[in-house]
Amino acid sequence: MHVRLLTGGLAAACLVSMSLTGGQVATAAPDAPAARVLTYDAAGSAEFRSAVDRGAAIWNESVDAVELRPVAAGQRANIRVLADNGWPRALPTTLGNGTVYIGRQAVDQGYHTIRISAHELGHILGLPDRKPGPCSSLMSGSSAGTSCTNPYPNAAEKEEVEGNFGGALAGRAPAVRAGVIVD
Repeated sequence: MHVRLLTGGLAAACLVSMSLTGGQVATAAPDAPAARVLTYDAAGSAEFRSAVDRGAAIWNESVDAVELRPVAAGQRANIRVLADNGWPRALPTTLGNGTVYIGRQAVDQGYHTIRISAHELGHILGLPDRKPGPCSSLMSGSSAGTSCTNPYPNAAEKEEVEGNFGGALAGRAPAVRAGVIVD
């Protein structure tokens, strides 16, 4: 009798839940890992702040295994983004950590600020330069020319970042590149 009451109560609770959700049941994929959250501090990116935010948003739209968020006040960021008068570059320390410079030299030469931002963030996410390369490859960087404004990673670049952060290619060991990556 207790089993029948418990079963009946459970069934009633499910019916109420389904009626509240319009009959749809939300389920999580059992093996889907949560995205690794990386924070970035763009306070020093000067006039490139909106380009940095857009570059981070592009990565968030493109991959599931990692999410870039602005750092909360008083917290330490994984990624520091600075503006300077040199050429854009990334100084990764470990996978997901480092400093990005949005250099005015490339902007003055006509390179697209959002593409620069997304490209340099790609280095922090473990991607190398792929030069020379077509405009369809975000990591082709400056070799695609000043007319290239594509700020989106291609399928292979997305897949590599997913693998680096435990997504679709989780079996592959991430390649952590320490040092300067200059474009």
